[in-house]
Amino acid sequence: MSQRGFTLIELLIVVTILGVLVAVVVPNVARFIGRGETEAADIELGNIQTAVVLMMIDNSLGSLPHPEDTVATANMSQFPDKTSVAGSDDKKNDPWGIPYAAEDHHGYLLYGHDIKGGGSPGPLINYVYTETTKGTYIVDASGTVTQVTTGYE
Repeated sequence: MSQRGFTLIELLIVVTILGVLVAVVVPNVARFIGRGETEAADIELGNIQTAVVLMMIDNSLGSLPHPEDTVATANMSQFPDKTSVAGSDDKKNDPWGIPYAAEDHHGYLLYGHDIKGGGSPGPLINYVYTETTKGTYIVDASGTVTQVTTGYE
């Protein structure tokens, strides 16, 4: 009567091979996950920077009116400038030369920005896809965005 099965040596060889594979694979997977988070944070920063530049171009801004009031935020409906008042020296005319009216929103914003002057309700413009971001950002007068946190800490 013959018995079938694995010998102790065969089982030890299989366990050793699996141990070596785990020792090689696990550190590489962890490194790839970390690299993906870093790349995602870099891409988000690039998207926010592009959105600020587009918003400045659309509104004919050579510089942002109140960068000193900007605090690090992940809320793009308050970024980069929620303080400029329609009709003031900061926010006089929309891109077509029509004066903003008192009913227009305060500030130049990346999410929920009013782009049409004259007091008539117009569509809100979103320069970014979502209202909140993973990281937090600040901006200077020239529109250069700095990432304060990545959101992956």
